[in-house]
Amino acid sequence: MLLLIGMISGCTDSQQSVQTQATTAVTVPTISEPVVVTEPAVRLDQAAFPDSLATFHGNDLWANPTTGNDANTGTTRTTALRTVGEAWRRVPAGTTLTTGYHLHLTAGHYPVDALVNYWEDRHGTVAAPIIVEAADGAHTVVFDGDINMYAVSYFALIGVDIIRDGDAFHCEHCDHILIRDSELSGGTGAHETVKVNQSQYLFIESSDIHGADDNAIDFVAVQYGHVTGNRIHGAQDWCMYTKGGSAYLTVSGNEVYDCGTGGITAGQGTGFEFMVAPWLQYEAYGIRITDNVVHDTEGAGLGVNGGYNILLAGNTLYRVGTRSHLVEFVHGSRSCDGDTATCAAHLAAGGWGPSNTGDVPIPNRHVYFYNNITVNPAGVQSQWQHFEIQGPTTPPAGSHAPNPSVADDDVRIVGNVIWNGSADMPLGIGDSTGCAPTNPTCNATQLTSSNRINTWQPQMIDPAHGDYRLTPTSQAAMPPAAAPPAFVWADAPTGVTAPMAWL
Repeated sequence: MLLLIGMISGCTDSQQSVQTQATTAVTVPTISEPVVVTEPAVRLDQAAFPDSLATFHGNDLWANPTTGNDANTGTTRTTALRTVGEAWRRVPAGTTLTTGYHLHLTAGHYPVDALVNYWEDRHGTVAAPIIVEAADGAHTVVFDGDINMYAVSYFALIGVDIIRDGDAFHCEHCDHILIRDSELSGGTGAHETVKVNQSQYLFIESSDIHGADDNAIDFVAVQYGHVTGNRIHGAQDWCMYTKGGSAYLTVSGNEVYDCGTGGITAGQGTGFEFMVAPWLQYEAYGIRITDNVVHDTEGAGLGVNGGYNILLAGNTLYRVGTRSHLVEFVHGSRSCDGDTATCAAHLAAGGWGPSNTGDVPIPNRHVYFYNNITVNPAGVQSQWQHFEIQGPTTPPAGSHAPNPSVADDDVRIVGNVIWNGSADMPLGIGDSTGCAPTNPTCNATQLTSSNRINTWQPQMIDPAHGDYRLTPTSQAAMPPAAAPPAFVWADAPTGVTAPMAWL
């Protein structure tokens, strides 16, 4: 059977629209000129997954939760199985597939006993993927239970919602995974709505992900992929972070909101044993966070916590930092959370961290904050200051971390427009912070000369109803876009290189 799967619609340089509901679009404003990135943000398998899903040839399996029967062949809609669990059992385990499987799920609720207890050990390929799709259109299928996945390759979840009080999607040691056109809700019981560990090639597109007491999206040691065109919201900690040696990810065109600690951060803090070689030093490498709308976060809208080669450009922040600051460039952290043998092995391999106990600060290097717009309207302002940029600190002896550990090494903050509080709102630069007068790329004089900070208030069209674009008058008054530098890979830790498509 030939199947055409709709891809996420492309966006122009001048405007991006994030579909938030069937009838509502959040329009992401951009700067007056396109963000200039001198190296192409192209993944290694650009011509392959998930683009290869546009044409599928393989085996069809159908499930119908009301009229299906697990004794049926399941090969047509009229001979559908009843459970997703039975359909999954018919996908061969423990072997690399030579023929793909497309599981068509007809409309309805699939109770927990109709699902899969543990989605494990299925290995598709680019030519033979595994697709689980709502047959009657996006959001017509609801799983009442989660997807807990281990060691699965080339898997796509399309148009299927997971609505429950608890974690919705977890994947460990997976590769080439796509979530598209889905709603994943953790209700009031999730710790992380989407949690991905030690995996590669993760793609989340055009989905609504929300409800967690920690993070809506939590990536630990995830390399390659993108998170684009989603709504990410309703978490008590960060809405999303990529940490633990995550690398080569693009987070773009999302609406991110209603979170506690903050919006999106590259890096954070990780147990040393959960990292994978060669990404054993920084918390995040080669992360691009661009053209997102981040609004209504109590903490920072954006942050970098122990990142190397991080670009934050063309984002719009609105009503952020009310309990702290707008944006942060701070140390990440590294602990050992019990598996001391693995921690010691990672340390011996050149990683940064403790071999048993203690906490190690992780520095920043080559961090570029360019052409972003931050507006806090009347009555809303950050609690203390515009920026949090930490000063140098001394790591524990034997941790291999740079000494001193600095959070402002080649941090560049250029071309941004900020309206936040009164004219005397502190920058956040002082004697004990980063961006000291001797820093050639980031200091108080440079910050005030290279950015428009509380000198002009941009006007948005209708932020109360989700339109964060600038009015035509404000758009015309925007400063020209500044070109961020290319990422520098020559001084990367041993074993870490740029993806071939970025060289």
